[in-house]
Amino acid sequence: MQIPTMLTQYLLTRFRRSFHSREQLEAWQDLRVQKHIREVLKHSPFYREHFGSLSPDEWRHFPTIDKTVMMEHFDRLNTAGIKKAEAFQLAMRAEESRDFTPTIRGITIGLSSGTSGNRGLFLVSEKERYRWAGTMLAKLLPGSLLDRHHIAFFLRANSNLYTSVERGRIQFRFFDLLRPVKEHIEQLNSFQPTILVGPPSMLRFLAEQQQLQQLNIHPQKVISVAEVLDPLDEAVISRAFQQTVHQVYQCTEGFLAVTCPYGTLHINEDIVVIQKEMLDPDTGKFSPIITDFSRWTQPILRYRLNDILTERKTPCPCGSVFLAIEQIEGRCDDLFYFRSLSSDQLVPVFPDFIRRAIITADEEIEEYLAIQHSPEQVEISLRTAAVNNRGPIRQNILASLEKLCDHLGCLSPSVRFTSYSRKPGATKLRRVERKFPLQQ
Repeated sequence: MQIPTMLTQYLLTRFRRSFHSREQLEAWQDLRVQKHIREVLKHSPFYREHFGSLSPDEWRHFPTIDKTVMMEHFDRLNTAGIKKAEAFQLAMRAEESRDFTPTIRGITIGLSSGTSGNRGLFLVSEKERYRWAGTMLAKLLPGSLLDRHHIAFFLRANSNLYTSVERGRIQFRFFDLLRPVKEHIEQLNSFQPTILVGPPSMLRFLAEQQQLQQLNIHPQKVISVAEVLDPLDEAVISRAFQQTVHQVYQCTEGFLAVTCPYGTLHINEDIVVIQKEMLDPDTGKFSPIITDFSRWTQPILRYRLNDILTERKTPCPCGSVFLAIEQIEGRCDDLFYFRSLSSDQLVPVFPDFIRRAIITADEEIEEYLAIQHSPEQVEISLRTAAVNNRGPIRQNILASLEKLCDHLGCLSPSVRFTSYSRKPGATKLRRVERKFPLQQ
């Protein structure tokens, strides 16, 4: 069976479209977004009311929405007339049966993992599925589109969205994160993937199995998805598979970014516009506001994500004019807050500051979890290479955190050290996590 004509045509357009400057790109985006919004307003009662009398050419200043707003107005926001209750019912049945093929009137229904405490639904039409598949294939496949590929995809849930890529020379196999890891090793050795895709916590486990010679695969490309790629995990994965670890930044709200051949994340600005809500201009940290002009069934217009991204300060050697991202840090919910030295205020501390304070403290640190239980209390779980040398390692971490807090003008927390214990699975790994709510 050949790739459908719709997908083939879209693949070809991916390679014909190029931009020589930011000005050219932004002018093209502006026209596409205005055209898209005009069509959306005809079919989405929510957006008509939400944007009021504002003109489409003012779209950059439209009021924002977030996941809570999207789910609250789901029935009137989507253009397919699908009700939230029926979509949730179908999605939950799929979660229980592990059969993710059923649709509602040809619309694929997906359900987010809900790590933020608020599970989101997404709707994708058949046309949008093939468009997504074309984008993914064009941006991710190594070599020629005519090469044969075995794609191993580790995810919490399968979807028609992913199986759209399984055509002709491309074989796709879904590896369910809920299944025992022993099964995955056996199936991977048999399947011999050319492309390995999964959360970094699973890729780290597979890398360790490769080093132990329990796993024997030779993928041409390894791609991290769904979790923050920690530098410690990246080093182990890269060493085991002897290559750069690439990334895909994708969520319920869209296919947002992918790494270039140099390993730099670039926003997919040929399908989405990212506006920056700056969190720290000095370091280039921001939360993205997304307008996806490729999605029609569930329009994403001026949608604020709760993620923390850091913009790359130097040009990428690949020469792309698409916005380059230095790293994805995590969520705003995982900002740590410590007591200020000079007032009764709390000082926000970015997850990356905590991450680097720990991993740079001692080269013997192999894995860690940092959990903040209160402004005064942090728990750090460690897995170290030197089992009998944990005392000095812990002292190094305390000194590193104290140095960070002195620089930021806040009190150092009390740190409780525990043993590291975690197995890969369906629950997303958050190496830096805040577990107490801020007072409103």
